[in-house]
Amino acid sequence: MGIFKLEPAFKDYIWGGTRLRDEYGKNCDYDKVAESWELSCHKDGASVISGGEFDGLTLQEYIDKVGRQVLGTNCGKFENFPILIKLIDAKDNLSVQVHPDNDYAQRVEGEYGKTEMWYVVDCDEGAELLYGFKHEISKEEFAQRIADNTLLEVTSNVPVNKGDVFFIKSGTLHAIGKGILIAEIQQNSNTTYRIYDYGRVGKDGKPRELHVEKAMDVTKLAPAESYPDTPAVRENGAEIKLLSKCEYFTTYKVDIEERAELCADDSSFVSLLVLEGEPFVTDGEPEPTADEAVAAKKGDSLFISAGTGKFYVEGRCSLILTRIDR
Repeated sequence: MGIFKLEPAFKDYIWGGTRLRDEYGKNCDYDKVAESWELSCHKDGASVISGGEFDGLTLQEYIDKVGRQVLGTNCGKFENFPILIKLIDAKDNLSVQVHPDNDYAQRVEGEYGKTEMWYVVDCDEGAELLYGFKHEISKEEFAQRIADNTLLEVTSNVPVNKGDVFFIKSGTLHAIGKGILIAEIQQNSNTTYRIYDYGRVGKDGKPRELHVEKAMDVTKLAPAESYPDTPAVRENGAEIKLLSKCEYFTTYKVDIEERAELCADDSSFVSLLVLEGEPFVTDGEPEPTADEAVAAKKGDSLFISAGTGKFYVEGRCSLILTRIDR
């Protein structure tokens, strides 16, 4: 069976909280659990298969062992594993930042650029995030406002609610605000250029590094490009809503009342991130037995290999489903 539960890698950044451990049961000893990298083949934090024949292997080790066909034909255009999926608990504001596109990142950093999508899993009342600029500004004004600490006067702060979606194309200025828990689907990259960090210091007591010159090279000095909302559809026992689609990933919100039939065909693997519920997932017939199903709970991540074909999700739940399309 090509269905595997994954254990994440963790990050203890200074702005993180404890919800991922306290509420989602993440097994982590860090005081702060800022991020869990739920689906990752990145060198800075790999997810590990939990249970079954390949128990204990990193996801990349599994792919290397059985072959890249488990990624699907649509992944042939990528040299490396294409995406990284995280849960992010922002107890405090993240830095104001930007990510480069592929051309710049590969030339300067030696890895992919970073286009990403945020799904707001939960948030405090009144929470907001920074998303692009209020209006277009010049590069000269951008530089001056960075220098005199007035950048936030021209950035766009957006109130958020549970279930909101933000598509953040590379080059878009952004920052997650405090009190927000986010599921992030992104390109497989860990390149971030900080522009403003509220004067905070790191664990060493020194101000955290800024990357102003690189940010100046890649930032789009205009309002963010919004992604059009699409209606949900009923299909094979599930309510499915497209959240975002781009050349790097396609992501859906999937709500299931009892049982649904989904598919991981030869074109792409499927990632499932459980937002709510305790589903059972199997590639056999519906009503799986305990020994042939993968049991999951809120916050768990599953990888379904390309070519698995039809698989079934049993039990009331909400999922984020991600695959790679052409």
